[in-house]
Amino acid sequence: MPLDPGIATILQQMSASGVPAISSSDVPTARAVLRSMSLGASGTPTGEPAVGGVRSDTIAGSIPVRVYSPDAALGVPTIVFFHGGGFVIGDLDTHDSIARRLCHDVGAVVVSVDYRLAPEHPFPAGVDDADAAVRWVASHIADFGGDPARIAVAGDSAGANLAAVAAQSAAAAGIRLAAQLLAYPTTDPGGDYASTSENADGYFLTRADMSWFFSHYIGIDLQDTRLRELETDPRVAPMRAASLAGLAPAIVATAEFDPLRDDGNAYAAALAAAGVPVEHRQFPGLIHGFWDMGAASEGAEQAARWINGTLKTLLS
Repeated sequence: MPLDPGIATILQQMSASGVPAISSSDVPTARAVLRSMSLGASGTPTGEPAVGGVRSDTIAGSIPVRVYSPDAALGVPTIVFFHGGGFVIGDLDTHDSIARRLCHDVGAVVVSVDYRLAPEHPFPAGVDDADAAVRWVASHIADFGGDPARIAVAGDSAGANLAAVAAQSAAAAGIRLAAQLLAYPTTDPGGDYASTSENADGYFLTRADMSWFFSHYIGIDLQDTRLRELETDPRVAPMRAASLAGLAPAIVATAEFDPLRDDGNAYAAALAAAGVPVEHRQFPGLIHGFWDMGAASEGAEQAARWINGTLKTLLS
């Protein structure tokens, strides 16, 4: 179907404003651009929707987190959330509204993790932080939602990659998660998918941007002979795990006009084939990053309601 009208307007406004392409930017510029797009002129989160409480903390010794609590914060689910941004950009502020809305809509404590970013901290720093965060929350659940049977991981884009990897690591460590929520994830960077070419340009995230992010994340040039080894490491590419059996039930949301569309669709199918319960939707007319575009797009708003509502049902 055609682009969602609200999404088309967003893309037109971005083009008219001269927002520089990620792939042609240096890292500080790319980070500043995302903050500007996410936070507006104020440069600070709006504080909406309202939740019961927000506090900053440090877990696992050195990992900063922002903890969002619903009005009733005892005996509720806990979601460990990883923000997107290609492992290079994004932070607790750029994804404040997504984390707040998860807390508000699901009625869960959300632990938003400020994992280390590349290129200052290339792979496996982000993975190590994600694994450590999940293990810490699981072993200190009384300090969060309090219900050990309802711990979930969640993330968007690169954050969904970290959530998927953390779900695999948790299963291997005997930590039983109740759900994994993956919004437009990257799970197989070395895979050959039609959507990478079909949606290579013109839809916010580009193929060139993806290469820029990945080279910074893994810390080597994409012509390096070590590339294939990293592309098949399950900690980089959770699709390449020896087995997906026994993982937490999954929610996977993808977008029609996203170069990562088929990657996410393939991971949803692979999880289902391994016997993992999967709720999966590909949303027509939408682009990468739609989870936080509901103010401008009714289609994106409906998608966000489905994502959060499906997780609430799964954690009920």
